[in-house]
Amino acid sequence: MVQLKAFGNASASGGKHVCHKSCSEAPRALVCKQTLRRNRRTSKPLNSKASDGVATYPADTRLADRPPSASDASSAESTHVHGDRDTINATYNIVFVTAEVAPWSKTGGLGDVCGSLPPALAARGHRVMVVAPRYAEYDVTPLERGPTKRIACHGTEIGFYLHQSKGVDWVFVDHPSYPRPGGIYADQYGVYGDNQYRYTLLCIAALEAPLQLEINGKTYGDDCVFIANDWHASMVPVYLAAKYRAGGVYQSARAVLAIHNLRHQGVFAPKTYGDYGLPEGWYGALEWQYPPHQRQGAYEEEGRAVNTLKGGISTADRIVTVSPGYAWEIQTPEGGWGMESMLCSRAYALNGVLNGIDTQDWNPSTDKHIAKNYSISNFSRGKAENKAALQKELSLAERPEVPLIGFIGRLDYQKGADLVLGAVPWLMEQDVQLVCLGTGDVSLESGMRWMENTYPDKARGWVGFNVPMSHKITAAADLLLMPSRFEPCGLNQLYAMAYGTAPIAHATGGLRDTVIPFNPWDGTGTGWTFSPCTVEAFISALQNALDTFREHSDSFRAVQQRGMERDFTWDKAASQYETIFGWAKMDAPYCK
Repeated sequence: MVQLKAFGNASASGGKHVCHKSCSEAPRALVCKQTLRRNRRTSKPLNSKASDGVATYPADTRLADRPPSASDASSAESTHVHGDRDTINATYNIVFVTAEVAPWSKTGGLGDVCGSLPPALAARGHRVMVVAPRYAEYDVTPLERGPTKRIACHGTEIGFYLHQSKGVDWVFVDHPSYPRPGGIYADQYGVYGDNQYRYTLLCIAALEAPLQLEINGKTYGDDCVFIANDWHASMVPVYLAAKYRAGGVYQSARAVLAIHNLRHQGVFAPKTYGDYGLPEGWYGALEWQYPPHQRQGAYEEEGRAVNTLKGGISTADRIVTVSPGYAWEIQTPEGGWGMESMLCSRAYALNGVLNGIDTQDWNPSTDKHIAKNYSISNFSRGKAENKAALQKELSLAERPEVPLIGFIGRLDYQKGADLVLGAVPWLMEQDVQLVCLGTGDVSLESGMRWMENTYPDKARGWVGFNVPMSHKITAAADLLLMPSRFEPCGLNQLYAMAYGTAPIAHATGGLRDTVIPFNPWDGTGTGWTFSPCTVEAFISALQNALDTFREHSDSFRAVQQRGMERDFTWDKAASQYETIFGWAKMDAPYCK
């Protein structure tokens, strides 16, 4: 096993991102040009953003101001992200670091992104590696470089396993702490007590892999762009700055922190700081203090802790979120989870890029789970046949004229499942059918069963998750409900529009970026949105959508068609990431 190199201590002086003295890579010729570009990017008014889903927002933005909406983006979808083309026509050695990656490990959107974005970047000519834990006996090949590969991290040993497909090197870190009988992060008794250790180990392994692993005859070397995903990988930019760059390694490398959900930050007791093995003077990068109202149950009476995600935000060369709207929201007290001030201070480096969807799995013309395949040219007939098939399968009345409404999602407060149940009495007074699929909070699961038992001729509540059924509902439904209280990006609304199903969504995060509200006066829109996030506002949006379905069928079909015409491919997202890589390379690297 590879030996983790020993690096000298970094200076204890204050850290900052513009440093051309102590870093060996000092692109002085780019400073003036880059500064002008940075000013150009951050001086735009709040409601302007690049049409392809990348946006930056000023630090003083608050929820009282109206953020950009999906209609802003749709009006100019062909334009490019700000920045000269010569900054993004390069190819990169890209290393994703993630706690989960589909199809091997997945609990949510993080696994989907890290399973789909790397192949899209590889298809564009980049060399791409994904480093993730080996939670189970995956069918992958061990990399043989001598009898052992050693990493000096708490005196442990790790192994590397490799799988190559879709142009990507999928590298899995093998260590006894990863396989567990429960879930990835927790079991029935709660969150694993050694998660800090498990993901610190992952970060060190990910930084060593490009230097030590010969894949197809050569290593990735030290000119890499690391994409550290969520708190689990947030120590990558910290170690990069504190140990590697300070020791003369990875001088050309950059680290991009990808925030999928700011709520989860990797906060631990302050006494565990020493376990990170950082040089003297780096405590401030991770130092955290809970606000007074959150200190009940904190590690110390004063609320002191170490915050892994804060370290990544402090030291990353760029920060990206999974939608422009979420990039705006996390800079506000309402959406910042205590990190808004720090994120505002780094607003110049913060961008939002919309996730894409896997068009191999989610394509109505090839979907193997649905009764009838269809495309935009025959979607009315195709959806009618899928509706009839689902109504028959679920023993609902086979009525093509009745609006079929679907809900697919986790049954919890964030996803707004309680709003769906709150709207059920009103909905059941209408001539509709409602099909819900999901699992989660026990009380909400009971609510789904109550709904079906109370309205057996109109409602079905499937408690659990079933992949084929999720595809069937998406293809058969006329409307899909997404009343999430917050949603960094969201995928179900993208699937729905690709299948000609109009979403009804709370105007938050990625939902606001992707669902264009229907406007009958100018014939635009791909769905309906509502705000505030209340049952009353939700019902109002439902009423508008149902009225359009019943009384203006041509307009409703146009809404469906416009949704199917939207481009949410991963190739589009990959091109935007290339722009951000170019910006990261233009900046001097973080050094302390």
